[in-house]
Amino acid sequence: MRIYSFLISALMAVSFFVSSCSSKPEHVKERAFVVTDTLLKKLLIDTVEDASSAAELTFTGKIVPVEDNMVNIYPMVSGVVHDVQVHSGDYVRKGDVLAMLGSPEMAAYTREAASSDAELSAAGRNLEVTGDLYKSGLASERELEQARSGFRIARAESNRSKAVLKLNPGRGDLDYIIKSPVSGFIVEKRVTNHMQVRVDNPENLFTVADLSKMWVLINIYESDISHVKAGDAVKITTLSYPDKIFNGNIEKIYNMLDPEDKVMKARVRVNNPDLILKPEMFANVKVDTRAQQSYPVINSRCLIFDNNKNYVIVTDGKKTARIQEVDIARKVEDKAYIRSGIKPGDKLVASRQVFLYEGLKN
Repeated sequence: MRIYSFLISALMAVSFFVSSCSSKPEHVKERAFVVTDTLLKKLLIDTVEDASSAAELTFTGKIVPVEDNMVNIYPMVSGVVHDVQVHSGDYVRKGDVLAMLGSPEMAAYTREAASSDAELSAAGRNLEVTGDLYKSGLASERELEQARSGFRIARAESNRSKAVLKLNPGRGDLDYIIKSPVSGFIVEKRVTNHMQVRVDNPENLFTVADLSKMWVLINIYESDISHVKAGDAVKITTLSYPDKIFNGNIEKIYNMLDPEDKVMKARVRVNNPDLILKPEMFANVKVDTRAQQSYPVINSRCLIFDNNKNYVIVTDGKKTARIQEVDIARKVEDKAYIRSGIKPGDKLVASRQVFLYEGLKN
């Protein structure tokens, strides 16, 4: 209320001539207007930036692991989980045990392996005896070939059962061992002790990822799609490390809009040797577009919206001020890119401009 009273008193004390403007709204009337030095000193004045500065666009983004460096681990057998040894965020090496799974299927695999080994041993002895008999003339060539065929079948079955056990490593007759196939961090864990799992469950139990390289997924606004292309240089900062800049280039643009957010995704790969970038971190991304057409830039606080149009108050910083309609090309965070109405170097009132606008137009 004090500010309003101060402005009313100051506006009544104004005595400068309002400059004429062809783009002035119809309801604005030319009249003499007076501003005291006291009010002028309290106003915040912004300068319109050069059009070349519009070549750098700012977007938001999200840090995610590189898909090629992620491994989803699914159960190969059904059973009950026990002895979970890791948690989300833990670092594991290739071959480390993640959890154990008690499964009756492991008993069947172990029995099959033992049975196939016994059959292979029997087939081997049979082939040896038949071979001796054949040399002595007591066995036919057909019987020898049958012994050879039986040995080959038994050997193939033994190899199969051993391969099944290798794919389903176990401990004892019932325990199935869940191991990490790669080195990395546990970025997803969906199991707990005593949890029942089934092989037809579509969800993975663990996800292990190498975080030495990360992707930054950029949200490109629909109005800026034409200004961004693969290969553009980017500078990335995060809320956790605002002073550290990660440099990269756009390696891929997903040529479709998100139906909910109405943004198009672009992807940047960045090195993360110190592992300071974490999955799901928020990122600020500045893209050097080098666009052929760029616009003067102002702070959005200078804008006045009235009757479905946008205006600013242009001043020489001394005694003269005028209302100017502007055409906005796009907005990015607190920046507005102006297609027409002002030029670089113009001085704009950036505080209490709404009260000045009301006084000028009336």
